[in-house]
Amino acid sequence: MNIKEQLERVFIFSHCLSMRGPMIRLSTRVGLLLLILYIPTGQAASYLLPTDGSRLVGSLETHQVEEGEHLEAIAKQYNVGFLALLALNPGVDPYLPEAGALIRLPQQYLLPKPPHEGIVINLAELRLYYFPAQDAAVTETGEPISSTEKNTGRRVHIFPIGIGRIGRNTPKMDTFISQKRKNPTWTPPQSIRDEYRQTRGISLPDVVPAGPDNPLGKHALRLGYGHGEYLIHGTNKSFGIGLRVSAGCIRLRPNDIAWLFDAVDVRTPVRIIDTPTKVSLEPDGRVMVEAHRPLSDTLDEADKRITRAPDPRILSLFKHFGLSTQRYRAALVVQEGLPIEVASLTSAQQKMWRQIEQQSTSQADTFVPSVNRPGVKK
Repeated sequence: MNIKEQLERVFIFSHCLSMRGPMIRLSTRVGLLLLILYIPTGQAASYLLPTDGSRLVGSLETHQVEEGEHLEAIAKQYNVGFLALLALNPGVDPYLPEAGALIRLPQQYLLPKPPHEGIVINLAELRLYYFPAQDAAVTETGEPISSTEKNTGRRVHIFPIGIGRIGRNTPKMDTFISQKRKNPTWTPPQSIRDEYRQTRGISLPDVVPAGPDNPLGKHALRLGYGHGEYLIHGTNKSFGIGLRVSAGCIRLRPNDIAWLFDAVDVRTPVRIIDTPTKVSLEPDGRVMVEAHRPLSDTLDEADKRITRAPDPRILSLFKHFGLSTQRYRAALVVQEGLPIEVASLTSAQQKMWRQIEQQSTSQADTFVPSVNRPGVKK
């Protein structure tokens, strides 16, 4: 890695962290320079797809910090997003965490609302979910699947991603994979070439050939949306996953895109949603809420707290059931990005909840409250 890329890496991480608002501050120049170290990537998260109507997968895990580790290294080790790790560990210095400290890992998830088909990308989570129709006889690590998996036949594979930065937002869409390309070339549009020249002093060629200088990496999946300008692709850099750093495309770590490239076919459906708050009534009656910080629309919002207003239907139901809304409200404010149990319902209460849930025909989560944005009147 040359010095230019090292400095670019420090700049991008500094900028992305500043977008998290006052909860995160840069520690020292020494801490920033830790980011230029190479860190190997972990395995993708893969779970049996629940068959009982549950949307909860994964488990609560922690990592004990070793001397000299930083949060980007830990994020790569467990293949989770950098900002997701920060959100779950407020107050932890991202560059110089204390040795021996326990870091909570974002390895438990509420799946997006069905349909669970093909690729589902939730922008607010900075995660990609892949739901194969029927998994192969082995897992992605090469191990034979269990007898339980043979009976259910399906898994869900979860990857951290990088998405479009503010001003070049990745759009929501219902589309499909239109093309698969190994060792892709990159034809930067004029707007990107102008941006590189004005902000970085770099004159991009009309076509960037395949190779180590190509930001698309070694694999690219073209989406059928629009004129085909959006891709799911790899990267030639060792940073930027779990951050808003791209020009609008979806970026995966090299090992992850290589696996996904081989797993999917042309015409695989792709659904891109923006759901900061996911709510699920689990089969055992628990109401689970997973809340993420809504994406900033402007640079001015990036330094401010943005929250979701409580859904009035949930508040009404909780009041009717005689349940406290404290935990539900707290989950929306804290925005840990981890599923939190906010209530437990009786059988009769579950029936009423599901009746209201079935009235929704949206593909987004059933309960989608509005966003409280600073300076914006609702």
